[in-house]
Amino acid sequence: MKQTDYSEGNILKQLITFSSPILLTNLLQVSYQIIDSLWVGNLLGARALGVVSLSGTVIFTILSFIIGINQATLTILSQLKGKRDEQGLKRYVNAFVVTLFILSILLGVFGFIFAERILFLLGTPDSLIADASLYLRINFLGIIFLFGYNFVATLMRALGESKAPVYFVVLAVLLNAALDPLFISGFQFGIAGAAYATVISQGIAFLFGIYLAIHYKLVPFTWPRMPKKEEVSLILKIGVPSGMQMMVISAGVTAIMSVVASFGEDALAGFGAAQRLDNIILLPAMALGTAVNSLAGINIGANRWDRVYKIAQYGLMYNLAIMVLISLLILFFARFGVELFIQEEEAVQFGVNYLKIVAFFYPFLGINFVLNGVVRGSGAMMQVLILNIISFWVLRYPLTYLFSNWIGEDGIGVGMGVSFVISSLFAFLYFRLGGWRKKELFHGTA
Repeated sequence: MKQTDYSEGNILKQLITFSSPILLTNLLQVSYQIIDSLWVGNLLGARALGVVSLSGTVIFTILSFIIGINQATLTILSQLKGKRDEQGLKRYVNAFVVTLFILSILLGVFGFIFAERILFLLGTPDSLIADASLYLRINFLGIIFLFGYNFVATLMRALGESKAPVYFVVLAVLLNAALDPLFISGFQFGIAGAAYATVISQGIAFLFGIYLAIHYKLVPFTWPRMPKKEEVSLILKIGVPSGMQMMVISAGVTAIMSVVASFGEDALAGFGAAQRLDNIILLPAMALGTAVNSLAGINIGANRWDRVYKIAQYGLMYNLAIMVLISLLILFFARFGVELFIQEEEAVQFGVNYLKIVAFFYPFLGINFVLNGVVRGSGAMMQVLILNIISFWVLRYPLTYLFSNWIGEDGIGVGMGVSFVISSLFAFLYFRLGGWRKKELFHGTA
């Protein structure tokens, strides 16, 4: 597997070729949830789908801190890649492995113990608590696998290899597709079966990912050792704000779920189905944001600022073209997509109305992914954290709450969409006027 020098060459072509495998990988990862939802929704009904939706939101909220630190690898390692600092790469890969392994174990234990209490705090209906807590606890038992294979994929992307992760994610999805019906229906495990299938699939994918990384020498792994103080310090300095970004985002999503839940089980099921489609719809923008993060980091490390600005420019153009096309498709095929997951008419109608409203605003959300991706590439994680706090807690949640009170169920989509527009303006203003260009990561550390 030949790695490309992303500090030279055609930027638009590199954005497309680098982000396309990430898009495919992310699409495959989302298919975990899609497959679970299809089987749960069709075999066990809308109520069970609501359980999985609530539990999935909690899992992402609890995991988000470590996932955010994991994202910091894109910035730290991509800049080292741009600097061509091979020894620094080895040291920081080791430091990430040790630090994140410890954090993932701690988080798994915490989530397993407090699963039921977390659900109570979210106002989960008593009728859903038992199933939701069971689904949560099984997932937390396998958290090391979920985090592990995503971490290996992130390491590869940070070093300029975006194709290899596709292979082990394909393996995970195929296993999940085979094990889901077996565990849910064949073994009569119900909702727990979906969780078991996902954990087992992720565990095997993790091991295969490590094999690929070592066999093809895609990542400079060394035998784990305790990292140096300055290495851990930089990881936490960049990773903690990055982790907080993810917690702000996921906690905001959880808060919005509480607004939806106030409209009843049909609304919750419809929103759950719409969110599954949302996860697919936003994949191109998310993949582009990840690609921009990595490519910007490499070029910042190589001191190629001329290319950094062009990466942002081409990223915005690419985002606009893709997201406008997706928005048009949603307007015509929203009902078909929602009915893949649920058949209850009231729940379906809620999901369809929501998607048709927010479809107009997807291009604005893509602007956030691109511009924040460039800023992350510099290491300015605290600034992006502030932007995300504004986006979710100053704009998205309050606007969703207010509009839903003013115009009812449709206000959820309207509030979300308006927040996309305003938050994209904040992202643009910081990109143009902010001090992210002055950020230096390795002064005295590498």
